[in-house]
This record gives sequence, structure tokens and C-alpha cells, in this order.
Amino acid sequence: MKKILIAGTNSGVGKTTISLGIMQALTKRNMKVQPYKVGPDYIDPSYHTFITGRHSRNLDSYMLDDEKIKYVFNKASKDADISVVEGVMGLFDGIGIDLDNCTSSHTSKILKAPVILVINGKAMAASSAAMVLGYKEIDKNVDIKGVIVNNVRTKTHYDIIKKAIETYCNTEVLGYFPPNEEFSLDSRHLGLVPSVEIDGLKSKFNNLADEIEKYIDVDRIIEISETQEVNSEFELNDFIEKNKIKNQSIAIAYDKAFNFYYKENIELLEELGLEIKYFSPLKDKEVPKSDYIYIGGGFPEIFSTDIEENKSMRKSIKEAHEKNIPIYAECGGLMYLGENLLDKEDKSYEMVGIFKGSSKMTSSLKRFGYCYGTAKEDTILSKSGEIIKGHEFHHSVFETEEECTYIMRKERDKKVVDEWEGGYSKNNTLATYLHTHFYNNLDCITNFLNHRCSTNIEEGNE
Repeated sequence: MKKILIAGTNSGVGKTTISLGIMQALTKRNMKVQPYKVGPDYIDPSYHTFITGRHSRNLDSYMLDDEKIKYVFNKASKDADISVVEGVMGLFDGIGIDLDNCTSSHTSKILKAPVILVINGKAMAASSAAMVLGYKEIDKNVDIKGVIVNNVRTKTHYDIIKKAIETYCNTEVLGYFPPNEEFSLDSRHLGLVPSVEIDGLKSKFNNLADEIEKYIDVDRIIEISETQEVNSEFELNDFIEKNKIKNQSIAIAYDKAFNFYYKENIELLEELGLEIKYFSPLKDKEVPKSDYIYIGGGFPEIFSTDIEENKSMRKSIKEAHEKNIPIYAECGGLMYLGENLLDKEDKSYEMVGIFKGSSKMTSSLKRFGYCYGTAKEDTILSKSGEIIKGHEFHHSVFETEEECTYIMRKERDKKVVDEWEGGYSKNNTLATYLHTHFYNNLDCITNFLNHRCSTNIEEGNE
């Protein structure tokens, strides 16, 4: 099995650019490249998918245990020539100071994947060796096989860094990459602008791959990637057979405003027998006739004018709610289901109106990171007392007098460091800022599918 994990010494070191360039270079060599992202990110994987033509997968050890991570990896990689995993933050950064708590380093050990460490070589010489040595020594079970030096302008400078690292660290240096504004990607408040919103990416990434081939030893990366397979004890067959359904469908919002989904969530719904009907809250006139509705996260605040103007779609979503069609909405979906969305200048845009209140954009992150919710009452996703793990990442707040349905908690180093209430449930609709992976609590899916409404059964959709 060929696999590598590309990690950085810290956020902002350039690992995303390097990862994208390597994925494109391998793809241009006619290799089937299966991409992955450590952690809960939705945006970086959209670029992975664009480049490779294969859906990027999240390897998130907060929501998925080790066996489930290996299951996700093996299932997606089975027909790939090579798997490329992009790390998150710095190699050892996760929750608190535990090196094995949601870190890229821990994921590399789960997968037995060799690590290529990206460092910033600007204004450094032999000190780069001290940095690399520290990353090697702090956890010797992490297999750091090579180093790529980013942000170095000249080969002379690079040769000094390469000699220092290979002399003092006994670690191979695979190349360097000069600073180049051509390959920068636009950002906004939640990170990079998603790939679906950007034109001209194909040409940009082709040029990036050419530069990667010029400065980095891609042949050696392929050689390093040859490693042993990993096996998983997790399997879904029994769950799928037990919960299989027929002649039912789910409408899933998917367009530029709503596109934050874990691919496994949608695949699981398909494997359970649901027909997937994608629709656009921006462009379609109404939600497709279906037994369930799923509205993921995204950027409704960027497309608020188009959302407001599509009155027929908003009306059809509210009518589905009034008919008790089960509706599950995450983050941007919650914002969509409120009465209004207010931008930073307090300009108001009409939304669906299932929940009283308004989502209001702010200038800073309101919630960020892993957390879990304990249900105060039964909802379409969980029964009272059940826990759902996930993450929140949003600049908006939902101002409402609606009662919250979850007690939310954030833990660091096994201690609760923050507690609040969140999530809103009304009839068969649940909306929450929490993003979750269905594999972490399969009971969520069982609960959701058991909430199909009698109206649809009477209409002959059973």
C-alpha cells in the first residue's frame, strides 16, 4: 500500500499548497490519488477532490475511533495507486497537550503512514536541523521519513538547510519550494474560499504541479510511500442490513451556499437504501418531493441575497416542515432555517422562518473546535440523554427565544472548559451549529430514519 502524510511544523507553513501540488503532480503522472484531510475541515478537501477527481475523506479521531479511521481509509483507498493525507495545524497539535489526541502524528501512527514534514526555511540555516530534530525526538514512534523546505528563494540557501538536516537529524530532505504569489489561494472568515467558487483552478494547479516537479523529488516520495497495510475491525454490514429501507428518498441541499458534508454521511444514507436527491436552495424553485431533508453547512451569509430572492424554495422548505418531513440542518443550515440573516452591517435578509430568531454575523469566531452535545429531550437525531460528538466553527450567533435542546460542552485535557446550550428542535426539524459524523453515533441515523412522517406513507412513498 502506498501512502504518505504531509504535515507541517505549524499552521501557515505551507502544507496545503505543498499537499495540493504533490496531489496534482501525482495525478498528472496518471496515478489514482486518494486524498484525505486530518480533522474536521471541509474546505481543503474540496480542493483535494477537484485535483484528484476522487472525494477527499476526513480522518477525524475526535469523532471516529482508530478502527473507524482505518475503515474509512481502507474503503476509499482500495482501488487507489497512492493515498495522500494532508495533516492539520502542526504535526503534534490537537486537543490540549496530549500528543495522541486528535493530532496528525496520531493519525500517522493509526495508518502506519510515513510522514513528510514541511518546514519554513526562511531566515534559517543550521537552526532548521534543531527544529526537525525536536519533531523527531518528541515521539519516536512517528515515522518522519522526509522533509520539504518551504519559502526558500535560492538553491544555495536550500543546500545549507539540506546539509544541516541530513547531517544532524539523519533525515532525508526531499526538496524545497520558493515563495510564489501565483499559487496563493483566496481566504475569507472560515479559511480558504471553497473550490466551487473559484474559476481557473485547473490551470493554477497544473502550473503548481510543474513547479513541484522542478523543486521536489516526487519519485522519491512515491518510493517512501510504500508501506504495510492496516486492517480494521469495524464494519457496517450488520448495521446496514438491520436498518435497510426501501422506496424512500432524502433531499440534500448542495450548491455554492451549502456544501459542507462528510462524504461518508451521504454514502451511508445511500447504503441504507435512500435515493439521494440533490437540490439547490439558490437556484431550484422548490425542494424535491422526498421523505427526509438534509441541509449541511456552508456560506449562506455570502449568498444571502440569492437565498432571499428564492421565495418559492424557502416556502417549500417551510411547508415540508409543516408536513412533518424530518429535516436535519447543520450550522449554515441552522442559519437558513431561522427568520432572518443579518450581515455585519445589520442588513437583514429573509430566510425560511421555521425557527423564530435571526442569525447575526460577527467579526470573530464565536465557537471553534471539538465539542459534544447532551440531548435535553428527544429529537429526530437523538434521544434524551444521548451524546453527539462533533465540532463547531462559525462567526455567526443565533439570536432567539427558542428553547435549546442540547447542553454543549468542550473538554481539554479531560476537563470541561466551556459549557453552553445549543440546537433547536421543532416538530420533526432539528437545527444545530454542531457538525457531526454519522459513524460516531450510528444511533443518530436509526433515530432519524425512524422519524419518517405518516403523510408520506399515505402518499404511497413507503
